Amino acid sequence: MIEAPSYHALAAMLVTLAMFIAFARGRMSVEIISLLTIAVIAVGLYFFPLPHTDPTDGIELAFSGFGHYALITICALMVMGRGLVATGALDPAARWLERVFKFNQQLGLLVSLGAAFLLSMAVNDTTVIVLLMPIFVSLAARGGLPASKTLIPLNAAVMIGGMATTIGTSTNILVSSIAGDLGMRHMSVFHFTPIVMAAAVVALPYLWLVMPRMLHDNSPERSHDQRRFFSRLSIPAGSDLVGKHFDEVIGRLPEDFRFEQRPAGVFEAGQRLRISGTHDALEDATRVLKGQIAPGWVLERIRREASAQDEIIHAVEMVVTADSRLLGLTLSTSGVADLYGIAVLGIHRPKKPIQQHAGDARGDIPIAEGDVLLVMGLPASLQEFAATDSLLQLEGAREMPRRSKALLSAAIMVFSVGLASVGLLPIAIAALGGAILMFVTGCVKFDRVGRALSAKVIVLIAASIAIGRMILETGAAAWLGQAMSLALQVLPPAGVLAAIMLFATLLTNFASHTTAATVATPIAFSIATQLGLAPEPLVLAVLFGCNLGYATPVAYQTNILIMAEGGYSFGDYLRTGVPLVLLMVATLSTVLAATYRM
Repeated sequence: MIEAPSYHALAAMLVTLAMFIAFARGRMSVEIISLLTIAVIAVGLYFFPLPHTDPTDGIELAFSGFGHYALITICALMVMGRGLVATGALDPAARWLERVFKFNQQLGLLVSLGAAFLLSMAVNDTTVIVLLMPIFVSLAARGGLPASKTLIPLNAAVMIGGMATTIGTSTNILVSSIAGDLGMRHMSVFHFTPIVMAAAVVALPYLWLVMPRMLHDNSPERSHDQRRFFSRLSIPAGSDLVGKHFDEVIGRLPEDFRFEQRPAGVFEAGQRLRISGTHDALEDATRVLKGQIAPGWVLERIRREASAQDEIIHAVEMVVTADSRLLGLTLSTSGVADLYGIAVLGIHRPKKPIQQHAGDARGDIPIAEGDVLLVMGLPASLQEFAATDSLLQLEGAREMPRRSKALLSAAIMVFSVGLASVGLLPIAIAALGGAILMFVTGCVKFDRVGRALSAKVIVLIAASIAIGRMILETGAAAWLGQAMSLALQVLPPAGVLAAIMLFATLLTNFASHTTAATVATPIAFSIATQLGLAPEPLVLAVLFGCNLGYATPVAYQTNILIMAEGGYSFGDYLRTGVPLVLLMVATLSTVLAATYRM
């Protein structure tokens, strides 16, 4: 007969349950629930300390998450991901995926899921997500599927792939190591790959066709449609347009870009053609066509000053007011490039199409009250321009990618994750070193680090670490294992495997995968001995269960990494993750039982 749990263990289970219910209901923010959980643990263990501990030890346990290596690792990885985005290092990959998604969105998502699955079989899950997440965030900004509809399916594919080999995740290595210490035979790299592949075949249609439909579009709402700016494209001698016909290049250009003037023959060097498009479309088109929508000398001056002053180039939208000096002038006659060292990239006229207005002899458009100018330059120059010429700067200034550092940021990322992937350095040290290099080299500005980090993620990690330690140190996990071993005696072998897998999954989703592996592996081995079953399938059930962390954001660090970028709530993980957990448990336990002929 099993003894009743200690009051500390019972309290740990109640606190965990209360946190889960609060997250699931969603009436309070994640940050508040996380901080309340930490406070309850700290106060409870201060007044009712664990046996053989001091009251201050309980406070240390409650707040240990804020200094935990896992939190440092995740923050460092976020900083490195920010570096890739800020320098535009992943734009080529994003553009390639964009073409696949434009051809067929379902095909693009399927290709992405398959690539993520295969890559994570050999590379650490966290590494794969860090590399792929900025690509899909960039893809969403380019008009692809919203990041909130792709990141959770992508993360699930990565976790399933990581489950397939002994080197796919640190959890697999830990479980196989503990199994070896218990006297079981050594597991090769692909020891259980066929079993996971069979389950992946069943799970992939769910990830591909069902899960994205269960997720909301969490993209930030726009207060207005994207503005279409009109500009003039100058064709220099080195442009890809020279000597080509219109029909030869139109298929390579963004959907939101168009030529307002179509040349009669081939494009020629020195031509100036009226064009229009959104900001992103104008930027992409000029890169593809190697053309210019502002004088080359001022663009070079801006880049040179930004490098010399270690500043970030911004692109902002400014409204021309009734008091502006610019009224009636054109971009050519306004002199803003000479006066302020800024570049006006285009004009948007809200009230009626700009092409209806007569221009000057060269076709330039006079600036009118209410026009919105798309302006690029350094912050000080932009502020001077707005103040002197009476313009109103709109919200939503964009930092222009520092493309000169794109290769450098990519090299830092590859070097850092490469050291961790081959085992030369722990991921915490490699990631922290990479983040420091991002700061030192200027790929990420220290005063912009807040854009990379999320307060919600930080307090959630700290709370989950505190909960995991409390479940382990109060004996709650051990008591649950003992209670489960008594109930398993009446189940068939496949049911035993499913129950052990669910137990490991429960620990993974509410404590940590490390706790689940450490606690559940010896329990599974003991259950196999008591029931007269082969221990290997039961230990594999633990290994698989430790990887089924889909149902809560605290289950695995990749879940937390995508939380801020996808704008996810606890309910998003619960709604999409629970069906996937049940699907994987049913498939894996059935295939395990058949493979080992139980």
